[in-house]
Parts: sequence; structure tokens; C-alpha cells
Amino acid sequence: MPAGSGPGRKLHEGGPGGRGDLAEKVEEEQIECGNIVLEGAQEVLADEVAGEVAVRFALTLAVLSLRDVLLIAHSRGERLPDSGVR
Repeated sequence: MPAGSGPGRKLHEGGPGGRGDLAEKVEEEQIECGNIVLEGAQEVLADEVAGEVAVRFALTLAVLSLRDVLLIAHSRGERLPDSGVR
């Protein structure tokens, strides 16, 4: 294979199948996990007999998921072209 070609090139350049696609896939998975965590947290909150441990566990997972989604939002914001409008 000539230098500068092959699958490694795409990864480093962020071309099709590269880092950009991988980042999108990871972000989609994190958002889906966040949706699952949200559903579980809603179930715990709706359960009037849920104990402190269950509530704390649900809250911990919700906080971790929120952190991931905020990181995604920040990352996507940095990838947007600067429109010059503030």
C-alpha cells in the first residue's frame, strides 16, 4: 500500500469511516443510553415505595448521562462553523 493511503489515512483525516463517523456513532449511543436512563429514573420516581438506594442510584445514572449529553452538545457546538452572530 502506498504511503498515505489505506484505512489509517481516513481515521486520521476524519474522512468517511474515520474519526468523524466514529464520534457520531459514539454520540448516538450516549444519547440512546441517556434515554434509557431517563426512562428508568422516571420509573423510580413514580414508584412511591422506592427506597433511598434506588433513588440515589437513578440520580447518579441521570447525572452521568446528563454530563455525557452536555459534552456532546459542547462538542457539536465547536464543530459548527462560526457565523459571526453573537
